[in-house]
Amino acid sequence: MLLGDTNFIDLPLYIKGKVRNVYDLGDKLLIVVTDRISAFDVVFPNLIPNKGKVLNGISNFWFDYTKDIVDNHVITTDVSEYPEGLSKFKEELQGRSMLVKKIQMIPAECIVRGYLEGSGLKDYKATGSICGIKLPEGLRQADKLPEPIFTPSTKESEGHDQNVSFEGLCNTIGTELANKLRDMSLALYNKASQYAESKGIILADTKFEFGILDGKIVLGDEIFTPDSSRFWDMKEYEPGRAQKSFDKQFLREYLETIDWDKNPPAPVLPDDVVKNTELKYIEAYERLTGNKLI
Repeated sequence: MLLGDTNFIDLPLYIKGKVRNVYDLGDKLLIVVTDRISAFDVVFPNLIPNKGKVLNGISNFWFDYTKDIVDNHVITTDVSEYPEGLSKFKEELQGRSMLVKKIQMIPAECIVRGYLEGSGLKDYKATGSICGIKLPEGLRQADKLPEPIFTPSTKESEGHDQNVSFEGLCNTIGTELANKLRDMSLALYNKASQYAESKGIILADTKFEFGILDGKIVLGDEIFTPDSSRFWDMKEYEPGRAQKSFDKQFLREYLETIDWDKNPPAPVLPDDVVKNTELKYIEAYERLTGNKLI
């Protein structure tokens, strides 16, 4: 079953993201992960089969794997335990949704980088640093950094998030909280990257979003998915060039070959791009979790 929207749910819509629809259940939220896909902040008309189940399943796996480091917002992913009569939508929701605690989100994206890529690479080329952290000279694209670094960004409701220095984060949310988020983020990255390497996968970088519940820090949103992280195949890793990723690689490569200005509306994607994107997501899920998706 492909899921592009969730209009069958008659509950207050809390947030509609590019991929997720979130519903308000008072002190809880229902997160439904659709099969929508976006690139360059534009949502495409095509749906990617099984993408929602991959993202939801990977997040659920990692939330459980990292619960010794920090509490997370997950209550259950078993639709039969959902309130508000939602259990009747088991066919639509099972495997692609989770019931979570409603937490007060902290206005920051906590990014950890173990390798030089993306906006970090651009920052490094321009300044020799990332978010004010000085790095050795002569690093190439996709080189492993001497140690993982914490490079936060602001969480913007409109437009792109902006990278900030650690001092800038301290000024925004307070030094004590910023220190805790940095330490937790690095601990999460180190545990997950060691696990991923055991599966032949490099976790190049990732982002987290945290919140507060009853005075305690809680990990929310999604974690270590192909949408929030860069995963590379260790066998194909070669610094000095862009790496093949377990995510929207086929989509991005295709979009660079067509005449599209990266503004809405997005073009319809050909079947082979949709299929190859689906297969990459499924491979990421199965290699990381050790479980078969379908």
